[in-house]
Amino acid sequence: MRSSARELVPTLLLLAVLGPAAKAADQAPPAGNPDRGEILFKESCALCHATGKGARRLAGQGPGLAGVVGRPAASLPNFGYSKALATSHLLWDAVALDRFLASPGALIPGTVMVIAVADPTDRSDLIAFLATLRPPALPAEPRKAASARRVPSPGDWLNDAPGARHRIRLEDLPAPYATESAGNSPHIVDRPAGASLAVPAGFRVQLFASGLSGPRLLRTAPNGDIFIAETREGRIRVLRAADGAETPSENTVFADRLTGPFGIAFYPLDGNPRWVYVANLNSVVRFPYRSGDLTARGPAEVVVPHLADSTGGHTTRDVAFSRDGRRIFISVGSGSNVAEEMPLKSPAEIRDWAARHARGATWGYESGRADILETDPEGRQPLRIFATGIRNAVGLAVQPATGELWASTNERDALGDDLVPDYITHVREGGFYGWPWYYLGNHEDPRHAGERPDLAGQATVPDVPVQSHSATLEMVFYPANASGLSAFPVEYRGDIFAAFHGSWNRTGRTGSKVVRVRLQNGVPTGEYEDFLIGFVIDDGRVWGRPVGVAVARDGALLVTDDANGTLWRVAYGGH
Repeated sequence: MRSSARELVPTLLLLAVLGPAAKAADQAPPAGNPDRGEILFKESCALCHATGKGARRLAGQGPGLAGVVGRPAASLPNFGYSKALATSHLLWDAVALDRFLASPGALIPGTVMVIAVADPTDRSDLIAFLATLRPPALPAEPRKAASARRVPSPGDWLNDAPGARHRIRLEDLPAPYATESAGNSPHIVDRPAGASLAVPAGFRVQLFASGLSGPRLLRTAPNGDIFIAETREGRIRVLRAADGAETPSENTVFADRLTGPFGIAFYPLDGNPRWVYVANLNSVVRFPYRSGDLTARGPAEVVVPHLADSTGGHTTRDVAFSRDGRRIFISVGSGSNVAEEMPLKSPAEIRDWAARHARGATWGYESGRADILETDPEGRQPLRIFATGIRNAVGLAVQPATGELWASTNERDALGDDLVPDYITHVREGGFYGWPWYYLGNHEDPRHAGERPDLAGQATVPDVPVQSHSATLEMVFYPANASGLSAFPVEYRGDIFAAFHGSWNRTGRTGSKVVRVRLQNGVPTGEYEDFLIGFVIDDGRVWGRPVGVAVARDGALLVTDDANGTLWRVAYGGH
């Protein structure tokens, strides 16, 4: 089956963030079908990029693409381009776009875009659509840091402090569009001289490793080795360090030539795993493994060959095993912000679809998306839906004491600064969590008003809503039986730690920190508190964006930052 434009990750992310390439000569856009290109764009790229058309004119996580064909790279104001792209002198003409879409890594080594659009017709149609977009009518004023002149709202980074507690109450949620939807992607800068991170009293944070390539999710093997997904490079890295060590003693590539790897899990769960499972963009594979292996001892074995028919939009896939080891859970995020282009179905068609799939299951290019799926560890049973309506469950974890599956979820954008809260929650089998028609229970999304009255009142309210646009990513339960030399105090044990990547769709920046979710007797209180802060400089700039959290064998908390390629270690006491 040929690759399609739906395999963009997102396709045009290069236009925002990637580095040096040779300047291409001016060429007319290749012949193509702009109408078809617009459809492909909406299904694959619109999650991160605005076009200047219709209601959504602001840029998203990537820059706006109005007038991109023929525009110098990194020339649009009010977007945080990378230093490499800003100094590349690249012109985005049709030839450069076609070369990039055909083979991103060949044109831009190290690109975060890892999936090519192999079919030339798809590329031509996309570029033909981009060529129809008109450039911005007036240049916007350069973005200025606003933190010094505005009054911070409760969710702003200006209110962050180690131990500061937060609770999002559903009765306090604003109405949709109470504020304008902001386009405020962070500008990533090098760590400023003297910049430091802050943790609660009694803890110590230090740089553990640097020079990593976009480190994202990480997990600790039973023997203490640290496995890290370097997603954009298509590889899994492993670090080894003695208990209490301040730097790794070993640093090797465990496996490479993967496609967008993210989730990592060890199996079986008896402390002596024989397999390392890896969730790719659209498959799950496993590598033969014995404790202490620094490189895979054999080639990848495909467990699940196909997760969904589309792969645009959200691209992270996590994996986790049930406590009894009989099931593997796989999260698959949505292909869009809020299924804007998903066709409507009649009530009879909806009933038939739900009977064959699950209550709240989406269809069209969102079929199999915004779900948590499950199968057996060998992949012999057909994939089935465990839960629906979970827009993007980036992180999965199984609570050791109860065996419940939990998810760390990114909710939808473009309803205002404080809608819709992201959340961390246990996931009920057969549960429906609202997306795209409802959010946080029975709050109907105005963009889908009246479409699904059959689902009114049926969406499960998540356990712990968190500040909207925080982008909560990986989560981990701190072990109740932690006994290492850097182990946290007993009151932290059994609680959740979660990484907040940080906002792009909020006027006042939020996130870019690690939080502690408080539990009492294994049950969430609804509160969470700041644990590791300090990556934000102002509303426009950050020097770090946390992604992964894991507990080292000695009890320290490990945190990846994919902005500057670092790994941080938080220990208790002087160790």
